[in-house]
Amino acid sequence: MTTYDFVICGGGIIGLSVARELVLRGHKNILIFEKEPELGKHASGRNSGVLHAGIYYDPGTLKARMCFEGNRLMHDYCQERTLPLFESGKVIVARDESELPTLEELERRATANGATVHMIDERQLAEVEPNAKTVGKALHSPLTTVVDPKAVLESLREELQDAGVKFQFETTFLSAGDGFVITDQGDIGHGLFINAAGAHSDKVAHAFGMGRKYMLIPFKGIYKTLKRPAADMIKGSIYPVPNIKNPFLGVHFTRSVYGDVYLGPTAIPAFGRENYGIFRGIDSEFLSILFRDAQMFFANSKFRGVALEEPRKYIAKYFFEDARKLVKALNPTDIESSPKAGIRPQLVNVATKELVMDFTIERGRTSLHVLNSISPAFTSSMSFARMLVDEYMDI
Repeated sequence: MTTYDFVICGGGIIGLSVARELVLRGHKNILIFEKEPELGKHASGRNSGVLHAGIYYDPGTLKARMCFEGNRLMHDYCQERTLPLFESGKVIVARDESELPTLEELERRATANGATVHMIDERQLAEVEPNAKTVGKALHSPLTTVVDPKAVLESLREELQDAGVKFQFETTFLSAGDGFVITDQGDIGHGLFINAAGAHSDKVAHAFGMGRKYMLIPFKGIYKTLKRPAADMIKGSIYPVPNIKNPFLGVHFTRSVYGDVYLGPTAIPAFGRENYGIFRGIDSEFLSILFRDAQMFFANSKFRGVALEEPRKYIAKYFFEDARKLVKALNPTDIESSPKAGIRPQLVNVATKELVMDFTIERGRTSLHVLNSISPAFTSSMSFARMLVDEYMDI
């Protein structure tokens, strides 16, 4: 059995960023193991690539602390490594007057979090994003940027391999021992085990006796794309005012670094942690996920609202109706299907039946568990990694 000072489970953006932070501080003897044959097969490679600017999150939360700094760190990293980078900016628009108080709350949060935002009127909005529409005013975030997530992952992999970090692919976590973990490729010894397993992080934590009051429930995000010339009318990103009591931002328009315009994602309760298709990714955990969803449906009104509303967006008519509220001109024929889909593994407190809104971390004697690495985890990753090393690792 080979033993490493640090063993990281999960080759997503959190696992890679933590390894990079350890390397930057002079640590060696690091292993990252990943169950897939390559990076970016799940959340870190399937997200929209938007680097958020710290608008949505309650001041004082980990998300608020990490997002703005993480945006700058990732932006600078992409510039230094000459990775695709589109300084798109973003507008958040109100669909009716009832959303204006929330828009003002977002401005307050953004300012408290150190983000740069401007409240603009309809005339100014037309200059920034000509096809966007709002009621009275909108919030403009000029520092929102878009990157290519897979290019970032590949760059980090190359950097880490050059620094001597070992990668072990097609290796699935099975169980935990005392100072070692059991995988389908043999046992691996560790000084500190770091759980960055994304959608499977709760199961990994439970094997260590950690995170017992938490469970992940998967939500599916499906996307569509805009055909030209409709796509040419979207300059950057157009978001709706979200329900800030839920951790979902709603269907929005995003221009990618390559010029494609995506609509989405939805937040449909999924029946598997990798249930990217209608049936693909449904496995033996289907019944237990269905049971957890049923419990949440009856116990939590916010979950119930999402569960009743979001599945309708599988139907083109409802998806279109959601999208067209954000823009002046859009026709059903402008929208086409996309293979892009993702899973958002949302952490739930099983005792209170509440959706956990913030990043969640638990430290054991020889293990560290990241349990809610959802948006803006990609944006926050480099800042988040610094915080983990500073506050949770005795090194």
